[in-house]
Formats: sequence, C-alpha cells, structure tokens
Amino acid sequence: MSAHVGSKWRKTNALKKDKHVVQYIPETTRMNKASLNSLLHKYGMVYIKPEHGTYGNGVMRVDRLMSGYRYQLDKKINTFASFPAMYASIHKDTKGKRYLVQRGINLLKFKGRRFDLRVMVQLSPSKQWETTGIIGRLANKRKIVTNYHSGGEIVTAERLLAPHTKLVRSKLQSLAKLGVRTGRTMNKSFPRVYKIGLDIALEKDFKPWILEVNTSPDPYIFLKHPDRSIFRKIQRYERAHHKKSSSRSVQDPLVQ
Repeated sequence: MSAHVGSKWRKTNALKKDKHVVQYIPETTRMNKASLNSLLHKYGMVYIKPEHGTYGNGVMRVDRLMSGYRYQLDKKINTFASFPAMYASIHKDTKGKRYLVQRGINLLKFKGRRFDLRVMVQLSPSKQWETTGIIGRLANKRKIVTNYHSGGEIVTAERLLAPHTKLVRSKLQSLAKLGVRTGRTMNKSFPRVYKIGLDIALEKDFKPWILEVNTSPDPYIFLKHPDRSIFRKIQRYERAHHKKSSSRSVQDPLVQ
C-alpha cells in the first residue's frame, strides 16, 4: 500500500524542499492567535484547516473586513467587530485540534461558483512519475470547499477553463508537469508514497497554487470523466503496483 501521510504540516514542509515546487505553495504556518492575525493582516483573507482531516471537514475561510472580521464554516457565516472576539469563536470551533493557517487564494469561478482542479499523479509500472488525470471540482454555491464529498460537483477541467483562457491545453500540460515534479519531491521525503492527488487553485492570472497534497487520493471521481480511458489507466497503474508489492512480500516475508 502507498504510505498515507496525514499531517498537512509534514507534507507542506516536504514540498518546500524543492526550489521549483515551493513557489507554488501559499504561505502556510501552524495556527495560533498571533499567526492568524499576522497572515490575515498580510493577505486580507486566509483559510484555516485541520492539520489532520479529509473531505474539507473543518475548513474555515476568514476575511478581514472594513468594519470587522468574518469567518465561514460549512454554510454558517459569523461576523465580529473585533479580532479577539472572532478568534475566541474560531478557537471553540477547532475543538482542541491542531490547525494550519494558509494564505487565501481567490479561486477562479465558473457560472458564479468557485472551482479548483484535482491532479492525479502516480508512479507508473516502469517506476516513472506520471500525471494520469486532471479533473475539476465545482463548489456548492453556499460552501467554501470544492470537495465532492462536501457537495461539490465533478466537471472536466477543459469545461471549467474554457471561458477563461484559449490556452487550455498548454495550461493543463504545465499542471501535468508540476504534478510530476511534486510526486518526485514527495517521494524523496516519503519513499513509500507512490500516488498523490494535488488540489490546485488558479488565480485570475492563471498562476497555479498547490492548496494540498493527498497521499490517498480518491480515484473514483475520475469515473465521472467522459474519457473512460483515464480511469482505466489510473486503475491499471494501481493494480500493477499492488502486484509488485505482493510479489516482493512473497519473496521476502520481512517486507511490510
């Protein structure tokens, strides 16, 4: 099995070791009262997320307003006149868990709804990192996360990007290359990782930002892609890896 790295903090630090990949990582740090206040004043909008968590659960968007502060968790929006009052409420919502605070990226929108892209990257049977699929995730209008399990909609990347740029093919090619570079970088810190899912945000200038790297990405969202060969390839690479892993285990019973 591919090693599952649950800590977003450990994964962020691993990516920072690559001088090329680091330029695509929004400023991220562990959250406390001082770090949240600092990044909020620096960027005006930030996201805070559990260090360990999936499907966008617990993610909050925090905004500094002209007249105060606001944060949203799921569909609930809370507004405050002062930072201390808001932080006290956020602290209560974190329920004692460790959180990270990350520079907020204003996602591109499609028909008024935010979207990001999931880039699937795998170690091929010939042991080369390869981007095997790219698909879009369209957020529910009332939510801040795009995750399919949180009410997001799966849409092809080509459809989402078409209204924004004529260079769709070249943009997807550059994201595929970034995926491969990120896979190699993750593998250096976590040698048992053989697949990753990158959550990529695009700003208005189309600069990509790596919001998160998932080491146990859900392949089944690619069943919704009209090109069925993409899912078949993802599954073929997965089966090939499991076959090799099983073979190694039989040859050496000490392999775990």
